[in-house]
Amino acid sequence: MNRLQHETSPYLLQHADNPVDWHPWDAEALALAKSEDKPILLSIGFSANHMCHVMAHESFENQKVAALMNEHFVNIKVDREERPDLDRIYQGAQQLLNRQPGGWPLTMFLEPEEQLPLMGGTYFSPQQTRDQPSFRDILNGISKTYDSKNEKMDEFKMKMREALGTKAAETFSGEFDATVADRACGQIDSSFDPENGGFSAEPKSPHPAGLELMLDVASASDEKIKVDRLRDMLDTTLTAMSRGGLFDHLGGGFFGYSVDAEWTIPHFEKMLYDNGQLLSVYARRAAESDNGWYSDVANQTADWIIREMQLNSGGICSNLNADTEDEEGRFYTWKYDDVRSVVGDDYDEFAKHYGFEKKANFGTLWHLRLDGPKTPEGDEDATRAADLRTARDLLLKAREQRIRPDRDEKIVTAWNALCVKGLANIGGRLGRPDCIDAAARAVDFIKQTNWQDGRLFVSSRDGKASLNAYLDDYAFLVDAIVALLAARWRDSDLQFATDVADAMLENFEDSANGAFFFTSNDHENLVQRAKPLTDDSLPSGNGIAVQALIALGSLTGEARYLEAAERSLRASMEQVDGWPSAHATLVRGMLDHLNPVQRVIIRCNEVTEAAAWREAALKQLTSRDRCYVIAADAKPPGKLGAMSVAAGSTVTAYVCCGDDVSAPLTSIDSLRDHLKN
Repeated sequence: MNRLQHETSPYLLQHADNPVDWHPWDAEALALAKSEDKPILLSIGFSANHMCHVMAHESFENQKVAALMNEHFVNIKVDREERPDLDRIYQGAQQLLNRQPGGWPLTMFLEPEEQLPLMGGTYFSPQQTRDQPSFRDILNGISKTYDSKNEKMDEFKMKMREALGTKAAETFSGEFDATVADRACGQIDSSFDPENGGFSAEPKSPHPAGLELMLDVASASDEKIKVDRLRDMLDTTLTAMSRGGLFDHLGGGFFGYSVDAEWTIPHFEKMLYDNGQLLSVYARRAAESDNGWYSDVANQTADWIIREMQLNSGGICSNLNADTEDEEGRFYTWKYDDVRSVVGDDYDEFAKHYGFEKKANFGTLWHLRLDGPKTPEGDEDATRAADLRTARDLLLKAREQRIRPDRDEKIVTAWNALCVKGLANIGGRLGRPDCIDAAARAVDFIKQTNWQDGRLFVSSRDGKASLNAYLDDYAFLVDAIVALLAARWRDSDLQFATDVADAMLENFEDSANGAFFFTSNDHENLVQRAKPLTDDSLPSGNGIAVQALIALGSLTGEARYLEAAERSLRASMEQVDGWPSAHATLVRGMLDHLNPVQRVIIRCNEVTEAAAWREAALKQLTSRDRCYVIAADAKPPGKLGAMSVAAGSTVTAYVCCGDDVSAPLTSIDSLRDHLKN
């Protein structure tokens, strides 16, 4: 056993029995590297990732490889879900070193004094390949290079220190350019795959930040040609992803990304942050387009989250493993004869829709994707649609008898927040009160467990919270709570949102230059303290902070939130201007600043009395806009409290846009008329 035996992360515990002398990232491990003058071998991964398991089996469980690692290095294992600060720094360093995208497992070799990166990569094979020496050869080579300690290494360290320092210090002060949203969408358009949907060749990821930007720009624009083009790209992509193998057609929910351009075969981990973001996208597009298929996809994804990922405590687990029984995708893929046996008389129709008339698409097995006609809709196809649902239900029941993928039961604050927002969106826009219940339970859990003494923690497991939180945790949570308030008002949620926002401003904002650091003012000193502006698999923390502060400030009338959002935008604009599509979330924040959303505030004696008013408002609002229903006995602060039920009325509405507030609207027709104009 190594030092990982004392950790709570399931990923770290998976490596506690390795012959490698693993350490967690802590003061003891860093001090050991300095005292023994050994380079650090840093390995970053997460429990659901297939290639992390492969490298573990091939190298970290191998006695000879472990002996080399133990002799020449201090070996540190990091769960990237717990330490996104370290993952962010060293993924960026690996891209600087290798001019290639990062990934997991991430393997970095660091010098011990400042933890500056010397060399690194992602997966290293135990055998030499055409492009790369074996992992053992790399270990020996790094050890010899470090032991030589020549002037070239000192020069290299100086250059790396400067490169990381420059990257961390990038802060600009720019003016707003109203064309930046169109330029961002133009860049997205230039990479669009019109045949298969999506915005790259293989491997192909959903890029929900870009999808959300296109939704916002289409909602805010009255230029028909632009709107039609954006919605064509959206619908082509959303349809292709959800008909393809990225979507779990039996159990609901999305896998991580597709290894091919046609969305057929994914890597089979299911990550909460992917599903939370995509739930929001599909719910929004379903509501504005009245597309039944998108509603089905959103509903099935929400069902999966509530059924399989949410604990009784309310917290939502971080991921499901890609592997079962040491095979990726084994839980999800099918033999031909097994499907025919389970489905029975409906097999021919099922095979036509799900590709079983073609060759196996995953080795000798089939992974389900809608390959034939679209899922039938309409009365004339009702029987056929019911038969397909019956076949899927039978297969799901049979699949439940298999060994299930492991579930990582860490409750990650930022990822729960993304999921809360998605559940609130589907609950409020598609009429799913159970989803609103689930979102509220998750917020209550975060408040009770991951929020202590005015500070957030990154994650918790078995009720024990650990590690000071990052910008994403704070920003995503404020954003999620404001979305939940639009689905169901609770005064306590508004207070929680303001408490979290105030802590974010106090602990993360660069008050002198604008924008937010990823780590708090009292975080441990690392080789870099960055301000995350670009989107990756997660939206930019600064971008979400801007959107959340604008939404909260507009709702409450608190100028300090709006001012902080504007400071962050101005500090980001020069970098955004250089590559708008890589900063889609910040561009959305700029759109919120320059083109404010409409907010309908409905005050009522009883919430049930406002149902028709809310429905009428949502029919005329865009998917950017928000409608809040607040009972008369609620006590919101400031200008919200002043918007009360008018005398002689049971329901009164107010339409707000920026600083403008309408006169009280005391009939549902007056609300409709006001929103028309």
